[in-house]
Amino acid sequence: MEKFRKEKIELDLMVKSTGSKKIKTAVFISGTGSNLKSLIKFSRLKKSPVSIEMIVSDNRKAKGLNFAKIFKIKKKIFSYKQKKFVEKKIIFELKKKKIKLICLAGFMRILSKFFINNFEGKILNIHPSLLPKFKGLNTHERALRNKEKYSGCTVHLVSAKLDSGKIILQKKVRINKQETAKSLAKKVLAQEHKLYPRAILKIFNL
Repeated sequence: MEKFRKEKIELDLMVKSTGSKKIKTAVFISGTGSNLKSLIKFSRLKKSPVSIEMIVSDNRKAKGLNFAKIFKIKKKIFSYKQKKFVEKKIIFELKKKKIKLICLAGFMRILSKFFINNFEGKILNIHPSLLPKFKGLNTHERALRNKEKYSGCTVHLVSAKLDSGKIILQKKVRINKQETAKSLAKKVLAQEHKLYPRAILKIFNL
């Protein structure tokens, strides 16, 4: 509980320190970037407290990198062959750009404790299940195998323990009798696009 309170205080201080200016944000992706696209559109709204200044990826073939060109946002691609070295480079680039918030959006790498400590309480992730159920990968297949009546998505703060940080918001999705992993993934993704912006507004009490 004390740790969660500390994270909330850090976010509150971030808002106060930036005043009316938007908070400089980086989005980390590995794939198609559909959540990235919805976050960019959200960031362009007047009510949004964030401005997306950088897109970071571990995959130079990630389709989501196209949004960097479309929306004129700086992109950085990093090879993860030497994780410790690469994370130091990413931290350097983020601090150089004065990034204050990180949104993970389909980023398929596990961040080290060292990295998380550098941005403690300032990293968000969206996960395609109703945490604490089905942490990790293959969430839809596991939900179906478990004969769940509902699945959904969760936005949470990132901690050193995988998919275990403080939950910000969740959205439930009903699982139909004829549901497949593919159809469930599509339904959950549609809700992710709405939930991530709502979670950011909640964090900043907007």
